[in-house]
Amino acid sequence: MFAFPLRAGGVAVGVMCLYRAEPGNLNRDQLSDALVLADIVLALLLDTGRDLQPSLDGRWSEQTGPWHPEVHQATGMLTVQLGVTAAVALVRLRAYAFSQDRRLSEVAKDVVARRLRIDGSEPTP
Repeated sequence: MFAFPLRAGGVAVGVMCLYRAEPGNLNRDQLSDALVLADIVLALLLDTGRDLQPSLDGRWSEQTGPWHPEVHQATGMLTVQLGVTAAVALVRLRAYAFSQDRRLSEVAKDVVARRLRIDGSEPTP
């Protein structure tokens, strides 16, 4: 079991616990991914309490988290396809969605359904 504090500055919000089936320490990449995940969890916890409002350009911000599990699934798939950490995979997923002017959840659904590979190649039918 690994416990990561969820902190915003000097304020402790909670703890994120992760479990694994085998004993041992996390390697460098796993620790890095877990710390990024803890930051994301904290951001989601803090964001759920605010009112939804449009951004300055008049567009509504897209919700993430449990409302779009395919984003997490696509991130996991990209870690394997690209051989990168989860943090890098999520950045690549977001960058692709932004560059194509598409919603993150739509791009993630295409990745999970294997209609899209972020490296540019298309899957064979």
